[in-house]
Amino acid sequence: MTGVRWPRRIAAAAIVVGLAAALAACANDDLAQQYLSGSDQGFISGDFQVQETDPADRGEPIVFTGTTQDGDTVGSSDYAGQVLVVNFWYAACGPCRAEAPQLEKAVSAVSDEDVSFLGVNIYDQPQTVSSFMATYSISYPSIIAVDDSAVNLAFADAVPLTAVPVTLVIDKEGRIAARIVGQLTDASILTTLVNDAVAETS
Repeated sequence: MTGVRWPRRIAAAAIVVGLAAALAACANDDLAQQYLSGSDQGFISGDFQVQETDPADRGEPIVFTGTTQDGDTVGSSDYAGQVLVVNFWYAACGPCRAEAPQLEKAVSAVSDEDVSFLGVNIYDQPQTVSSFMATYSISYPSIIAVDDSAVNLAFADAVPLTAVPVTLVIDKEGRIAARIVGQLTDASILTTLVNDAVAETS
């Protein structure tokens, strides 16, 4: 894939955690179609992948608007000029539950940077999402995407979301800078990608 590379500083760590994450990831043959149909096909093993794309090879900015579990409207314009981490998940996904503490560690690690976090829940209704967030002390909102095809397509058109969980790092221009496919087992993998994006100049 042109322009996509393993970040050098995290390649070794990713390889070490890759086997465990591969056994745990909830992969789907065609997640974009599942978004649209609302089906839940359960858990299928998938490969853990970390990909970083050079700035010159990134696509167009992701433009989206959605409604969070609290009924608030959020969109790409709310995060203009800052790095955004977007995590795709759903409550019954074991790896999504397992990675929740690591995501929160990443939130804390970059709290002094101009970085925001946003979830995209692909299956659940607001009450389930709120319950999950309370149980796992999730500090950032999640868009409810189960019935929102526009949100689903905004991301599915930009990157092949082949497994859940998937975590995207979106750069200051709204483009996908990096992607983690599968369970995040170490917050440092994500924080390295985020810091790389923060350090970039336009």
